[in-house]
Amino acid sequence: MKKTYYLFNPGRLSRKDNTLKFVAVNEKGEEQDAKYIPIEDTSDLYVFGSLDANSALYNFLAKNQIAVHFFDYYEHYTGSFMPKDYLLAGKMQVEQTLCYYQSHKRIEIAQKIVQGSAFNILKNIKYYNNRDKDLDEHISDLETLKNKAETCETVPELMGIEGNIWKRYYSSFDIILKNFKMGQRTKQPPENEINTLISFGNMICYTTCLDAIYHTQLNPTISFLHEPGTRRYSLALDIAEIFKPIIVDRCIFKVINKGEITNKDFSIELNSCRLKDSGRKTFLEAYKARLEETIKHRVLQKNVSYKHLIKLECYKLAKHALGIETYEPLKIWW
Repeated sequence: MKKTYYLFNPGRLSRKDNTLKFVAVNEKGEEQDAKYIPIEDTSDLYVFGSLDANSALYNFLAKNQIAVHFFDYYEHYTGSFMPKDYLLAGKMQVEQTLCYYQSHKRIEIAQKIVQGSAFNILKNIKYYNNRDKDLDEHISDLETLKNKAETCETVPELMGIEGNIWKRYYSSFDIILKNFKMGQRTKQPPENEINTLISFGNMICYTTCLDAIYHTQLNPTISFLHEPGTRRYSLALDIAEIFKPIIVDRCIFKVINKGEITNKDFSIELNSCRLKDSGRKTFLEAYKARLEETIKHRVLQKNVSYKHLIKLECYKLAKHALGIETYEPLKIWW
């Protein structure tokens, strides 16, 4: 299985024969020992520090179908270098577009996405409710909102319900988590440690979904729940809704409740909070382990990783658009 590599330090990335050569630069501007990344072992790169590279390097990455995702100083996702869409097909593009433009088709898919997200959210809540956490009221409210989502007739109405589902879900974090309080959900910038972890984890999940879409015939700019924008891959936002509870949030619960990330891994700056390198590395280690974790798939009857489940979700959407098979979102059964 190919690996994702994370580049935290500033430095220069270049081609060395058929490998990638990365030379990090320290705070004094001094070059460190070179590290080599085998090209055939690489699926994508996540860049958190300033990166010096030339067009020859990006041509090399493109030929090997390797994407590069960039993040700024505050862990905000800023964009991706994506190789040429080698799997895009005209028929898929047309059918996916029709599913967006025909309102009854769009709302059907959008409702399925929210159903899958709400189901997985409830699975998380119920897991902790069975471990001496008082979450009965949260469960009741979420069940009510989930039922309301199934009766929505327009996407804006559904988006409103979906927002309320996440708001009620996040209000349970202060009960589930140890030693930290989340309070209200805040973004751009996140105001405390848990909001920072959520924002960072959600962006990483978004890029993971984007990478999965890239390896299918789906167009990442045509979405169903989120409104397609002029400068974003909104389909990745749709798919991430289903996987954030079972990948991102489970990682947050793990690293906080086990004390793997503590106050020293954050930096508070003028009503904003950001992860230090130590916190990013710890969270990404947990995230990577979660993606590589496998479960026995009920249909395929074989073990598949969480990362592969994301790609399977893309395939299901593609089959739905082509009229091959009705889309059913992932609802965790384990």
